[in-house]
Amino acid sequence: MGVHPLLFDLGRSRPTTRDVADAVRRGGTAALTEADRRADAARYQEVSCRSALNRVKGMPFEWTLNPYRGCTHGCHYCYARRYHAQFEMDADDEFASVILVKTNIVSVLAKELGRPAWGGDYVAVGTATDCYQPIEGHYRLTRGLIETLHAHRNRFGVVTKGPMIVRDRDVLAAASAGAGCTVYMSVPTVDEDAWEQLEPGTAPPLQRLRAVRELVDAGIDAGVLMAPIVPAFSSSRSKIERTIKTIADHGARFVGCNVMHLEAGTRSHFMGFLEREFPSLVPRYERLYVRKYAPKEYRERIQGLVRLLQDAHGISPRRREEAGAETPAPSEPIEQAVFRWS
Repeated sequence: MGVHPLLFDLGRSRPTTRDVADAVRRGGTAALTEADRRADAARYQEVSCRSALNRVKGMPFEWTLNPYRGCTHGCHYCYARRYHAQFEMDADDEFASVILVKTNIVSVLAKELGRPAWGGDYVAVGTATDCYQPIEGHYRLTRGLIETLHAHRNRFGVVTKGPMIVRDRDVLAAASAGAGCTVYMSVPTVDEDAWEQLEPGTAPPLQRLRAVRELVDAGIDAGVLMAPIVPAFSSSRSKIERTIKTIADHGARFVGCNVMHLEAGTRSHFMGFLEREFPSLVPRYERLYVRKYAPKEYRERIQGLVRLLQDAHGISPRRREEAGAETPAPSEPIEQAVFRWS
């Protein structure tokens, strides 16, 4: 079979994500001849989606919404790296350099929300890749999505690392006063070394926290996810405490956390990153991450430390109904919540 003609004939309709996957499987990403290369050196392939809302299991919400696939933030720990395999692309460089843009997603969402069968369930926006990564400034798809959700009086939440979200505070404020919306700004740590090492394409942590302050001042329910806390990079008591204090100082209405987990493509990418940049940590990580998750005891100690520091700095935990079970308190004082490497 030849390469799908939609990828090479600009006069026809845009390919679907399945067309893209078929083309890449046969010819690699070089087959995406219509992908637009921009100043950030990433390539952007416009696609048409058949559905906007995605049903998920095992999460505190049932529906997600993602206008982009792939993310130029390029965070080494990102769990969404594994999703690029669905499009026959790798979880390494192609995750951060080949971005699929669902150009028709706003109109598709409007149709889905207008169906009699739609029950108005909570929708989580930006769960697979960042909906406010820099290309949003050009396409404005996320703004269109939240405008549509608000117009249908549908409750939603937005997860992002992008300070660009303040551009849309008018819509978010209106939605907050209506059916309700929550903004979760991801700031795993304010430690600049950890940020530079782990999140090469993101805005600085303090810039993200200033965005939280602007959103809260606009009447929006905005808080912070310390997600993820990465062992040996951001897991010490001093770094966690400084992060929580800074979050509180910026007026965040809540804070939550989780510890990094590694699965499928994310695991291979992250371990490759360690081998290149921090080879001494490889055997220690191999012991800590025998499975997808770090040991339960370790995770509970980190979460317990966060809970203690939340209380100390007067900031609320993340909403129970959207976060799952309450964070357990530690049974003993914690000075350094790190894996015992030896």
